[in-house]
Amino acid sequence: MTNKFSVFYFLINLILLASCSQDYRPKPKGYNRIVLPSHEYIALPDTLPYHFEYNKNAKLLKDTTTISEYTWVEIYYPTIKANVHVTYKRVKNDMKLLKEFLEDSYFLTSKHQIKAYAIDDIIMTSPTGKTFSIADLDGEVPSQFQFTCTDSVNNFLRGALYFYTQVNNDSLQPAIEFVKEDVVHMMNTLTWKNEDK
Repeated sequence: MTNKFSVFYFLINLILLASCSQDYRPKPKGYNRIVLPSHEYIALPDTLPYHFEYNKNAKLLKDTTTISEYTWVEIYYPTIKANVHVTYKRVKNDMKLLKEFLEDSYFLTSKHQIKAYAIDDIIMTSPTGKTFSIADLDGEVPSQFQFTCTDSVNNFLRGALYFYTQVNNDSLQPAIEFVKEDVVHMMNTLTWKNEDK
């Protein structure tokens, strides 16, 4: 009996020693589950000098920053804590003013170069013939997507996407792509109130 007990005791110690290794690695953090709303659109109210369709699951809010104007809005996605900040300026057929707006837009995008791996500029044309510019930013940047559209005479529109979350951008990629699709739809349906019909 002592021999059997010795073998059993030896096996238990061997298992315990083998299980105690210094090569412990913690498990990686899991990815957040992102539930994306559907792509269904409604029109902006008729009180703004521009018009486009935005996602009906988003909330249209007034911009509350201290420098905001009545034409500035925020399109907030509560389920993914994302916000598309939209600003609008009148060009007034002033090329100097248009240049200033474009330079400001470029400056605001270039501020992200410190953390951006890449900034891809894309020029697109809407079905209504409007040309808009998109800056797609890669990396751990506060704004992953920015866009501008102008008719060079009367209207200038700029927008930027922000997420109100601490999650890394690679984990947010499905949500970023979702909002990008909505922004392209916004630009494809954009019309100016003062444009000739």
